[in-house]
Order: sequence, then structure tokens, then C-alpha cells
Amino acid sequence: MISREPGPAPRGRFRRRLGPFTAVVAGASCGAATAFAVVAADGREGNATPVARSVRQQPKATERPPAPADTAGLGRVVPAPARPSARPDRRCHVDRLLVPSCGAWWGAAVNTWPQGPALRAFERKIGRPVGVYHTYYRGRKIFPSAGDIALAREPGRRRLLLLNWKPDAPGTTWRQVADGAVDDHIDRLSKHFRERFPERFWLAIHHEPEEEVREAPGSGYTAADYRAMFRHVVQRFRRNGVDNAVFTMVYMGYSGYVVKPWFKTLYPGDDVVDWIGFDPYAEPRVRSFAQLVDEAAPRERDLGIAGFYRWSRRNLSDDKPLMLSEWGGTEMTGDPAKKAELFRSIGRQIERFPALKALVYWEHHNGPKFGDTRVDASPQSLAAYRELGRRPYFNPPVPKR
Repeated sequence: MISREPGPAPRGRFRRRLGPFTAVVAGASCGAATAFAVVAADGREGNATPVARSVRQQPKATERPPAPADTAGLGRVVPAPARPSARPDRRCHVDRLLVPSCGAWWGAAVNTWPQGPALRAFERKIGRPVGVYHTYYRGRKIFPSAGDIALAREPGRRRLLLLNWKPDAPGTTWRQVADGAVDDHIDRLSKHFRERFPERFWLAIHHEPEEEVREAPGSGYTAADYRAMFRHVVQRFRRNGVDNAVFTMVYMGYSGYVVKPWFKTLYPGDDVVDWIGFDPYAEPRVRSFAQLVDEAAPRERDLGIAGFYRWSRRNLSDDKPLMLSEWGGTEMTGDPAKKAELFRSIGRQIERFPALKALVYWEHHNGPKFGDTRVDASPQSLAAYRELGRRPYFNPPVPKR
């Protein structure tokens, strides 16, 4: 998690769905106690243990000095196969909360419309279908759309949906949502979910609230207001019989916000949160995956603040699966080799972070804060990303329902 001075709380601004925006910022059904192959830091595989236990284990110390760069493939583009060369491991299973018993989901959010052709073009580019498609909605929209459903059900390329919804349409505060202002729309969405999309999906409720908190009494946007809003929305869906939504709390993950006195108040509670997400982006000082997900910025690190991976396990929940609901490498260093190095470091380091069960890439050609996050910004970054996506670790079997 990277430190940044919080700016003024933006009201009515949705960074994803409309106009230019930035990410300031992720088989067979079985029971929750599916098996998980524990992999030690030295790469040895241990005995199978329940998913809940594997997710609860404390993270290993992060790698500080990055390993020497792997120069294989630099400067050349590997032809994209029609299907991933690493087939899903059918010994792996997915539980009712979409937690894979081994490995992690590989997904994407694409910043081009229409989304269907854009996502398929991204998949051709990386040489494999994604397991998770992330899309965004706000206010009184009915979702998933017909296009979303078609992507989820495409023969031979089934994808799980990560649906991101901000219930507070412009003019409606978190407090008002908590008090029932959009209950009628939650009821319509509940009917839509039950009748049109019975498959399991993630539902992220108002992602990255940190930058919108206004602690002035009566603002409607305090951390306590957010917590009440999230709880109310989840409880309303559940009362309406929605049992296929996997409720997800998504943070920015910046250490500059973690130190705020109200930050812990945002967490809605284990009873209404199924997954925790955060959205890290590789600023110039970030050279490895371990830094990206588990190292605070220098100012907060000097205060003894851990990176968001460890911090969330110690301060929010030690047994919830984690996802990178968005993440990206950038070109901010001016060195095209750095993004490729970041991608290669994931292969070396991912098993140090066993609670990370989904990595959903944010593909943007020119974001206003982090610039070009495209995986093919250079031939070497594309080659490294393709190689990473062929690993069996990132190929859990997508369940039919």
C-alpha cells in the first residue's frame, strides 16, 4: 500500500463508469471446508488443510531486495495461444464463497467500451480467457446487464462476475442509504438476481470509500455512516433471498489512510463481509509484487505500519480471503523493463501471500494518476504477463453455478 496525502472528498464522482477516470486503487461446488495445498516459503508443498485455516495463517515476511531480473523473453512477443497452455487443475475446487482450494483467480477490468469486444480483445492479447470480469455500476442501474450475463455464460470461456456497485446516486448520502433511501432499488435488484442471474458472483459495495470520508457531524459521509450503509445493503439483499452474492469490501489500500483515526471504523463486520479487496498500483519506487501488496510507504513504515496485506490480517479479519480487485503496473519510471520485472516477481512471490485468492488487473491506456497500465505497453511486459497467466496457479476451474 502506497502513501498519498488524501485530497478533498469527491462528491458525486464515479471514477470508473463515465468519462476519464482512474483506479486509485481482483468447478465443482463444494462445502466451505475444501482442501488447500499449503506451500511454504521455500516452495515445498505441505498437507491439505481447510480453506479457512489456510487463509488464516499469518503472512510470511515480505521479500525486501528484489531478486535478480529474469531477462528471458525481453524484447520479443510470444504468440498468443487460442487457449491457456495451463489447463485448470480439476483436483482443485471452488467453495460456495468462490474461494478456490488452490491457486488464485486471474481477472481483469478493461477501460474500453463496448466491454464485451474489449474484454475478448484483452484475452486474445494475453493468450487466455480471464476467470473474473470486473465491471462497475452506480445508483439506480439494473445489473448485471445482458452483456455481462453473456460474458459470464460464454461457451468455453465462462467467467465469474465481480460487480461493483455504488448505491449512493448523486444526491444520496451513505447515511440516507443506511436509513432506507434506496431500499426499493435493492428490492428490484434482488428480483433481477433471483430471476436472471442465479450464478454466484462478487458484489463489491461502494469500493474505495477512504477518499470520500467526511468526518464532520451530519455530513452523511462519516466512516460510521459507511459502515451502516454497507451493513444495511447486505442485510436487505439477504432478507430478499439473495444467496448467490459474495459480498466484498474493497479498500484503496494506501498507508496514508490507514493511519487515520477513523479508518478501522469503515469495516462493516465479519458477518456481512465475505471477501476483502484492495487496489494497489505500482508507483516508481515499487519494484516487486511483495512491495506492492505488503509494504507501506516510507513515512508510514517508519511509524511501524505494515503493508496492507499484513495490516488487514491483523486489524480487520484474519480469515477472510483477500483479492486485488484492481492492480496495475505503470510506466512512471520511464523504463519499460520495470513493468516486466514486476510481473515476473509475482511468479516468485505469490505463494508468500496465501490469503490472496484473486488478482484482477486494471487495463487502462492513460489513467490520470498512474498513466499507462496496459500489459502490452512494451513487448517485454506483455511477454512477462503472458508467461505469468499460463501458470496453473492462476487457473482455478470456473464453476457453472
